[in-house]
Amino acid sequence: MHNNTYHSARHSEYWQRLQTLAAQPWSLAQLFAQDDERTTRFSRQAGALYMDYSKQCIDDTVLANLLSLADSCELSARIQALLQGAMVNTSEQRAALHTALRLPETAELQVGAQDVVADVHHSLARVARLSERVRNGTWRGFSGQAITDVVNIGVGGSDLGPLMATTALDEWADTDIEVHFVSNMDGTQLDNLLKHLNPENTLFIISSKSFGTVDTLSNAKTALSWLLATAKLRAGTEGSVLRRHFIGISANSTKMTAWGIHPEHQLQLWEWVGGRFSLWSAIGLAIAVRIGMSQFRELLAGAHSMDQHFATAEFKDNLPVLLGLLAVWNSTFLQIHAHTVLPYDGRLEYLPSYLTQLEMESNGKSVTHDGSHIDYNTCPILWGEIGSNAQHAFYQLLHQGTQHVSCDFIACVRHYSDEAQNTSLQHQHELSLSNCLAQSRVLAFGNAAIGEVTADNPATDMSTADKYKHYRGNQPSTTLLLDQLTPHSLGELIALYEHKVYVMASIWDVNPFDQWGVEMGKQMAETVYQAMQQDSVAPFDSSTNQLLKHIKQLFA
Repeated sequence: MHNNTYHSARHSEYWQRLQTLAAQPWSLAQLFAQDDERTTRFSRQAGALYMDYSKQCIDDTVLANLLSLADSCELSARIQALLQGAMVNTSEQRAALHTALRLPETAELQVGAQDVVADVHHSLARVARLSERVRNGTWRGFSGQAITDVVNIGVGGSDLGPLMATTALDEWADTDIEVHFVSNMDGTQLDNLLKHLNPENTLFIISSKSFGTVDTLSNAKTALSWLLATAKLRAGTEGSVLRRHFIGISANSTKMTAWGIHPEHQLQLWEWVGGRFSLWSAIGLAIAVRIGMSQFRELLAGAHSMDQHFATAEFKDNLPVLLGLLAVWNSTFLQIHAHTVLPYDGRLEYLPSYLTQLEMESNGKSVTHDGSHIDYNTCPILWGEIGSNAQHAFYQLLHQGTQHVSCDFIACVRHYSDEAQNTSLQHQHELSLSNCLAQSRVLAFGNAAIGEVTADNPATDMSTADKYKHYRGNQPSTTLLLDQLTPHSLGELIALYEHKVYVMASIWDVNPFDQWGVEMGKQMAETVYQAMQQDSVAPFDSSTNQLLKHIKQLFA
């Protein structure tokens, strides 16, 4: 079924019912005080992930209507369309097959004339061969030295995905080869990094779906110049440098070849892979270099297991569906316009940034599939930080500010080995877990959190308390616990959020797989750059013209 022929949830009776339900007062303290079985009903597990959403401002009636809302927009059919390679990206007339990137080799998926599974596993085999050459020391630089450092040059999903996963899984690294990431076009990251690297044993991965992204190619050009400056002193040639020090990952092989990437060192992307969904593809080469191909395949297997859960579990037990419906309830119906992701684990340092792109670039939309203007709130503003850092940064606003914010708490139950159970590290881990549970409790119940929340005492009487010590509570949150952080469980977690995004988009009837909102800025930047090179007055607004004038004066 073509995506834009689906029914719209906006016009269903359940949408109207949810609007009415959202208008009534909601008190988490009272919901818990009145229902001893609440947490049992509002928690679910799939694989290594346990999800407690009992601290969301919902009851059985709200949940029933949310599930019916999902049915009203034919969510089951939309899920099957996604997984089977239908044209779900309607504005660009193509599929969104990131789930195919983690299908087992025995699976079958044909899209038109393309055998998708065969193509994916052919690419993964090339990733395995190239990463193993680097890891076992057979890949040599122009002077014959083995590679010791790999630099991934990308931006957006070509940077955030592998950066997040490599950082999260660093304890699984089984090589001394260091992996670095560069994304900022101003050159600061690259300049600071190159000061500490040896060009003779540094390999660059240029990751760009179009191989035309100015951020990435400007950094790649600087890297090439840095290499050539040393290679010329060692009688190396530009061709030798390009062949021995660069790998390209793109959907545009012609541009890779024109830039100088040797065909043997080119890895393929496809147009049906969005950047923010691409870490499962050859874009994950940096991950494979650091943790090995077998563990990279475990990451893929974890994501695939969540794909299967998403496809087969009833909606009432389906973690991505529930997480997505709760996000819609908060943003669209309760008018909560901000959402924060709070991992209580330093290994997940970059997960909030990764999810910021995943959700805001996907669902930051204001028109439906057929181009109709939307009259309801879609994606909230999303941000986050490691929980312990966040507590000393913006929790003040969460607890005592005027903004309503929904929260995702994420923690890993087991971290350090059995032999370390009595060490200070295990103690610190238990402190972190305690803070995670404590903060979600205080956000939910406010001052009442210091005692038992009962039907007789659902909230603390603030008449005698100092007003500046008042914690209002009633900030909704979901807590996600991973049994432990492994390549497999990380794959599950990331796929959970990918599918959450698709559920939200289905309810809102938006296309989560395009990102036209970033295109005009790129085009305008090129025009401004041309004006910056000229002496004449630029044809822009007075503010931009004045800023250009000031910059040119300092350039002179």
